[in-house]
Amino acid sequence: MAKAQFSIRDRLDRTGIFISGLCAVHCLASLVLVSALGLGGQVLLAPAIHRVGLGLAIAVGAVTLGIGVFRHGQIWPLLVGSVGLVLMTGGLLVPHGPAEAILTIAGVGMVASAHIMNLRLAR
Repeated sequence: MAKAQFSIRDRLDRTGIFISGLCAVHCLASLVLVSALGLGGQVLLAPAIHRVGLGLAIAVGAVTLGIGVFRHGQIWPLLVGSVGLVLMTGGLLVPHGPAEAILTIAGVGMVASAHIMNLRLAR
């Protein structure tokens, strides 16, 4: 059985899915640890973490989903990913709490879905 060869774009889509998952886990863990236990607020809720995560999501999404449009000719993954990035940006602009979590988790879910659509359309 031969090993599957993944293109750079496939790897970036997979990286985007992984980063989206990490973001969702971070967001949920932050809510639980800070709200229920009062632990880790200074580290887990640091704005720098959210800015870096959003920056990575924008960079990987723009490159991968943009290339995908040229490769398979479908704009839907780019549109879905863009809406997800807007929601994630909204999560940065509201105070920490449920609204931030909802915007961020919805956004990363849409970005991950866009990467999955991109992978499927490229095959």
